Amino acid sequence: MLYSDESSGSDNGSASGYSDSDSDESVISSSSSDSFCYASESEVPKFPPKPIYNARNASERRKIEETVAAIRLRTRHHDPYEDWERQTRIDAFRTARKELNADQKRFHDTRDRGRTAELEGRAAQHAHQMQEMDKLFEQLRMKAKQEEEMLLQDMKTRQQRMWQRIEGVIKAEEDNVRAQLAKEAREREEEEQKREQKRKEEEAVLKAKEEKEAAEKKAKEEEAKKAEEEKQQQKLNEEEAARLKMAQQLDEVQREELRRITGMTAPEEDWKLYRAHLEATKRDTMKSVKADKGAKTEWSKWRREITPKIGQLTSDAGEINRIDEQSGDIYHILCPRSGVPHHPAIYKALLYSLAKIIILQAETEVTAEKNSAKPIATVAFNLLESVKDFDEVFFTKLVQRAGGWPIPYLVPSDPEEARKKGPEKARKVAMGYREDGDLVMESLEAYTSRISGIMRVYFNILKFRPNRGPLHRTFQLPRFWAWLTRLLSNKQLLELPVAPQLIYTALDVMDVDGRKIWGHQYNKLLELIYEGVTTGYEPGKLIGGTSSEAVAARSRVQMVIESVLLG
Repeated sequence: MLYSDESSGSDNGSASGYSDSDSDESVISSSSSDSFCYASESEVPKFPPKPIYNARNASERRKIEETVAAIRLRTRHHDPYEDWERQTRIDAFRTARKELNADQKRFHDTRDRGRTAELEGRAAQHAHQMQEMDKLFEQLRMKAKQEEEMLLQDMKTRQQRMWQRIEGVIKAEEDNVRAQLAKEAREREEEEQKREQKRKEEEAVLKAKEEKEAAEKKAKEEEAKKAEEEKQQQKLNEEEAARLKMAQQLDEVQREELRRITGMTAPEEDWKLYRAHLEATKRDTMKSVKADKGAKTEWSKWRREITPKIGQLTSDAGEINRIDEQSGDIYHILCPRSGVPHHPAIYKALLYSLAKIIILQAETEVTAEKNSAKPIATVAFNLLESVKDFDEVFFTKLVQRAGGWPIPYLVPSDPEEARKKGPEKARKVAMGYREDGDLVMESLEAYTSRISGIMRVYFNILKFRPNRGPLHRTFQLPRFWAWLTRLLSNKQLLELPVAPQLIYTALDVMDVDGRKIWGHQYNKLLELIYEGVTTGYEPGKLIGGTSSEAVAARSRVQMVIESVLLG
């Protein structure tokens, strides 16, 4: 290094043990060390004389030479301490690396043992829970079987008593008929005797006409006999028809009694009931709310608050928590925390709007992604459990948007609508077909996809287990079985191209849970459906007909049934 003043350069040179003469000798010896390449000193080439620079004085040149000498000494010097320190660092690094490897091995072993113990604990817990669930399902099956046996025994006893009374009535009627026939036979015999006696009395007088009269008499007798036989046969036929009619009436009475006991209704009754609810809501509730400016303003305000609560939903954990929160928000919109309820008409109008928003969300989101049906169904189920009268309004709206498929029922055309739009178009409107801006009905593909999205949400609702008591009968799990059996028993519905797609939707939602709930009976039902989509429910008739949409839907039904039965 260069030094700033002369005194510091002298002190540094003294401290390092070198003087000016020593520096010169070092330079000379360094130069002499190169002479080994030559035979004598005289052969060493002379360096050209250094030019004299007047820019530096002698003191500066001396400082430069001292600095160069110090650098040369430093580069040639080996310090043992530094070597020791370097080796110590290497040894310390190796020791630390060995200890790190040992610590990591101990950590991984400990973690693996903990993970193994946790997995074993979870497996044991899962096995215990499965055992408990199996016990519970077995108890439910035994209870259902006992109730079914009691009901069948009661019905059998009642049927026996009814048939005994019927047989008694029929026997009494048969005795009366036999007595009447015997009386008529005696009367005919007496008449015959009188005619024979009269014939004998007149034989002498009418002998000439005997043959002619005999022929006429014989013809009359045969005609009378034939007429009598026809009359008797007609009476027997009437009696048989009366007996069959009585048996049919008895069978209908038994069916009505069974429906009354089990709380079930006929599809036509359900259709008429919920269409009446829909007409009443439009006529009374919505019309009155829209006619009143203040009520309409309040209804529109709360409806705008409800709409953002039903957005795009997913099935992850965070979204499920948001679903619960939004269900609570909607509940408090319908039932304010202040305790002051809405006007009954406004409250029912809000329920109507809420049902429409949920179904529209199902039509758009589920059509694009079927997995979004479960979160929408979760919101709807939470509201069905907590909001009063929402179940009836929600199912009424389902019937309006999806026609008779939620029941299911083959919808007849409305005479009034048929006069306005034509029979076919009126029937499609009643079945749930939508019209676009040009008053053109949506295509079969769009209709099938939209109805399938709505029904997927409905079937997911049926699978939820209520926490606050049973829901309305239209949202209970037995409705799933009733829906399938009603559809399979209606051949006109089975001919429609939508039928196989909705059957696929129902079976896809229920999956293997149907076998756990209904057992072997569910397997029989799946076999019946499989036969309907492969060989036909009747000779030459497959479920859904021959359209391309029906063919694709039948393939999906086959795959889901095979997956359930073989899974």
